[in-house]
Amino acid sequence: MKVGMRVLRGVVGAALVFFAVPVATTAVGVVMASPAAAQSASSIAVEGNRRVEAETIRSYFKPGPGGRLDQGSIDDGLKALIETGLFQDVRINQAGGRLVVSVVENPVIGRLAFEGNKKIKDEQLSAEIQSKPRGTLSRPMVQGDALRIAEIYRRSGRYDVRVDPQIIEQPNNRVDLVFVITEGPKTGVKSIEFVGNKTYSSYRLKDVIKTRESNLLSFLGSGDVYDPDRVEADRDLIRRFYLKHGFADVQVVAALTEYDPERKGFMVTFQIEEGQQYRVGSVTFDSTIPTLDANSMRSYSRVNVGSLYNAEALEKSVEEMQIELSRRGYAFATVRPRGDRNFDEHTVSIVFSIEEGPRVYIERINVVGNTRTRDYVIRREFDISEGDAYNRALVDRAERRLKNLDFFKSVKITTEPGSSSDRVILVVNLEEKSTGDFSVSGGYSTSDGALGEVSVSERNFLGRGIFAKASVQYGQYARGYSLSFVEPYLLDYRVALGLDLYQREQLANRYISYSTKTLGFSPRLGFALREDLSLQIRYSLYRQEITLPSYLNNCNNIPSSSSFFPTPQYIAANNLQSTYGVLGCYGDGEASLPVRIGLAGGAYWTSSLGYTLTYNTLDNIKNPTDGLLVDLRQDFAGVGGDVKFIKTAFDAKYYTPLVADLIGLIHLQAGNLSTYGDNQLRMLDHFQMGSNLVRGFAPNGIGPRDIGTYAIYGYGGDALGGTNYWGASVELQMPFWFLPKEVGLKGAIYADAGSLFDYKGPTSWTLTGEVNTPGCTPASQTTIGTCSGLNYDDTNLVRTSVGVGLIWASPFGPLRFDYAIPITKGKYDRVQEFKFGGGTSF
Repeated sequence: MKVGMRVLRGVVGAALVFFAVPVATTAVGVVMASPAAAQSASSIAVEGNRRVEAETIRSYFKPGPGGRLDQGSIDDGLKALIETGLFQDVRINQAGGRLVVSVVENPVIGRLAFEGNKKIKDEQLSAEIQSKPRGTLSRPMVQGDALRIAEIYRRSGRYDVRVDPQIIEQPNNRVDLVFVITEGPKTGVKSIEFVGNKTYSSYRLKDVIKTRESNLLSFLGSGDVYDPDRVEADRDLIRRFYLKHGFADVQVVAALTEYDPERKGFMVTFQIEEGQQYRVGSVTFDSTIPTLDANSMRSYSRVNVGSLYNAEALEKSVEEMQIELSRRGYAFATVRPRGDRNFDEHTVSIVFSIEEGPRVYIERINVVGNTRTRDYVIRREFDISEGDAYNRALVDRAERRLKNLDFFKSVKITTEPGSSSDRVILVVNLEEKSTGDFSVSGGYSTSDGALGEVSVSERNFLGRGIFAKASVQYGQYARGYSLSFVEPYLLDYRVALGLDLYQREQLANRYISYSTKTLGFSPRLGFALREDLSLQIRYSLYRQEITLPSYLNNCNNIPSSSSFFPTPQYIAANNLQSTYGVLGCYGDGEASLPVRIGLAGGAYWTSSLGYTLTYNTLDNIKNPTDGLLVDLRQDFAGVGGDVKFIKTAFDAKYYTPLVADLIGLIHLQAGNLSTYGDNQLRMLDHFQMGSNLVRGFAPNGIGPRDIGTYAIYGYGGDALGGTNYWGASVELQMPFWFLPKEVGLKGAIYADAGSLFDYKGPTSWTLTGEVNTPGCTPASQTTIGTCSGLNYDDTNLVRTSVGVGLIWASPFGPLRFDYAIPITKGKYDRVQEFKFGGGTSF
């Protein structure tokens, strides 16, 4: 076992039932100075052999000096025969003045089978054992195979496994070998404890490690299954976490594991010595290379005076400096950081020492373990190749990149001596894992209703490192499909090419009176400017079409038609109030003027160029607790197509840990839409905001709104959208300390503020009296509208709300429940105090 780990093997070790193994007997006659000792190997008599040729057996006896067998030759031959594993018994006798070798051959394995294995497939077990069909039966080898099978089960968390090898005799010296397996239940981790942690709570540290405690939903994952390698890896994760937050002297002394027979699981305890928290006192640079100004490396340092000591930032600084030195021609220069601690002031003075390193070249890069992934997919993650100067920082960067691909279970790059003292061989050891996903997802939200999705994706398509995904969505109000493809290295450059083809259909619901169908295609290029800064350039071409449900598109001013249902204007002009009422076909609610204009105009094509600049320093993408995420997005429509606009959106989220596992979040948003030339903006191009800007409001619930269209049954009064918006939110996220960490629940309290304003779409349209005449009337139940202009409300009133939320990182996917109360709102805003959203994959 590794240091610091204790396992009660007597309890959880695999119970192996072995058969009695007869030891190969070697009866060697006393060979003295006799004719037998003087004979040659070709004169040896062989008995008992069936499958192995006699000449093959004789070949193991090598003659001594003079071409004759002596006692040493006979002993060596006997030993070699036993080591072949072909024989159960080997005896050497002297008879009639000749040397006689009597053998009993091992039987041949006719059939190899596994019984009782439900969790691990036959193919996986067969690949791990040494006994093979049509091979000879070796009882010691079978014992080793049983141990190996048990170890495979231990790695999957089943420590109560029992492996019983059984041999079934068959005619002609053949046997069937059957491994009878009793798998037993999974052996989980019942508790995780931390000892010695003062600055960070055990609740917080459980977020850092991969091992999880068993709970009712553990069957949906495997993090609670005891794995000694994962526990050992957790030690390093804890250490790196502390080093990142200023604890330069931290030690994770031990990771003790003990099996509790009563709870039938493991108890894991991490012993930590935190030490003091340090800040950076000074940062200096020193160079022993005469032609290099050490201070010229200052701009590549990510370590700042006064900040907390951060070992991760220190490593990245060294990496970027060494890369820059290589670019400047100092291929063998090495950067060695040195930290001098001031124990009284709790500071670290960091010195980056730059010196000429040994002149060592990379002779060869060997890739081992990639059975599916092409070699070039692995080699392109290196910034160095055969013949280049050996640079440890670039090797570490390549290892990190390979791990981030998520194609492999493990990645380890080691060095071996080359053909000379100034040559090294890089060995890339890989263990591949499954990279394909098939998921069936289901969810529900208050805005989109029930939604289901089926998707198939492959992160390493054909072993070429290509990402491909196809998905189909079908829901109550939203439907569609999408196809995505990403080539991460376009023309062997570190530029990602992405292609997206999609179709989406949003149906009319209680928030909008119309349906939209969008068919689009979008190629994009992605550039990693730095590890925390990326740029995406894209082109988008999409077609949008508006349709109305039949109950909102039923106006007909043709009297001879069987579906005659006149407009209020036709009714007033022809005095038909007594038959059709005052509102006529408008009595069941009608869509807004901009919707009617979009309906009459048919499908619109939008062709645009855009980019997104992303700055990301989050510590965790799925569950961030520290860092900054900023997106700046712009799209320029008018590269062909029917519309012209410039749309800009800014989004920034800042997470910071506070005290007692509390996380603070500040969220800022802003956007602007403008047109150019003589083109008028469509309503669909405007920003639509609601709970995505200020919680407590319905989707499309705030901003400019049509107040003229008669709204009955909850329809009409469409949100028009705006060309400007801003939003600010402050949120405090807190764990529920009284619940187990593995439940994944935490709460939130927040305050939101924001506004959407300045509608610049169509506001008037001349009524023509034609069939299905589009337009609007500021009508009520007792008055007939006669205007042909848009009557709407548009104000830059600041909407505010406060609320509470429940966040659940569930095995079914992320779920969030929010209850928010608007404090200030517009007269025509729509409120939705409760909001729920989430989904699942199963």
